[in-house]
Amino acid sequence: QVQLQESGGGSVQDGESLRLSCATAMSTSPSYNYCMGWFRQAPGKERQGVAILYTVSGRATVYADSVKGRFAVSQDNAKNTLYLQMNSLKPEDTAVYYCAARISYSHSWCYDLNSSKYDYWGQGTQVTVSS
Repeated sequence: QVQLQESGGGSVQDGESLRLSCATAMSTSPSYNYCMGWFRQAPGKERQGVAILYTVSGRATVYADSVKGRFAVSQDNAKNTLYLQMNSLKPEDTAVYYCAARISYSHSWCYDLNSSKYDYWGQGTQVTVSS
């Protein structure tokens, strides 16, 4: 069983920064590896993949083109927490941001921003960027 909980959203001005956190609780017996993803959804728009990380390496595998150079995904194993650092925020980044997880048997599974295979989701946190 996997439980995820996002936090850190809020309202900021164009150009400012936010760091989102995703507190995680995963099974340890058996112990699995995961792709961990950040996704976002704006009103009237489809869910969009933002950034993916593979828990074995602790490193990002892929970012959406729209956030490259501005966002960074990372994990803290000691705190069982996933982060999304968002810099130089733009109004078009406004959305509900979700943390998600899928069991992965290979890092290759994490090189995909499609959300359809992600089984576990947090409740979301609102990010609003004003011009």
